[in-house]
Amino acid sequence: MINRHNSSIKKVLIGAVALLFIASFSSCSKNISFQNSTIVPAAEGKVTIKKDSNKNYAVKIKISNLAEVKRLQPSKNVYVVWMETDENLVKNIGQIKSDTGFISSKLKASFQTVTSFKPSKVFITAEDNQDAQYPGNLIVLTTKRF
Repeated sequence: MINRHNSSIKKVLIGAVALLFIASFSSCSKNISFQNSTIVPAAEGKVTIKKDSNKNYAVKIKISNLAEVKRLQPSKNVYVVWMETDENLVKNIGQIKSDTGFISSKLKASFQTVTSFKPSKVFITAEDNQDAQYPGNLIVLTTKRF
C-alpha cells in the first residue's frame, strides 16, 4: 500500500515538473496577431518573437492573403517590415519579396530575422524602395504594442 502511494506521489511530481518545464519554454516566445488592415482587408498574420540565449530576438512573420504590392493603390515596389523598439526607435528590419517565391500563388508570405533590439511593435508598409529609412504612410499590417 505504501509503495502504491509513493508511486502516485512520484507521478504527480513528475507531471508537475513537466508542466513547469513546458511553461518555461512557452513563456520564452510571444505570438502576436496583426490587426485587421484597411489597405489589404483580407490579409491576416502573426508575429512570433523569441529571445535566444545570446539575448537576441528572433522575429518570425507568417501572413496569408497578402495582395501583390504592385496591385495596391498607389502601386508600390516592396513590402518593408519595421520594428518599434522598447526605446521608441523605429528600425527597417527587412523586406518581404512579392516576386521571388516568398509570396506563393495562394498569397502567403513569411519573413524572419534576428535583432539585438527588443521589439515592442511590428508593422509592414508598402514602399517604393527597400532601403527606406523611415516608414511611409501606407501601413499595410500592424500589431498593437506588446
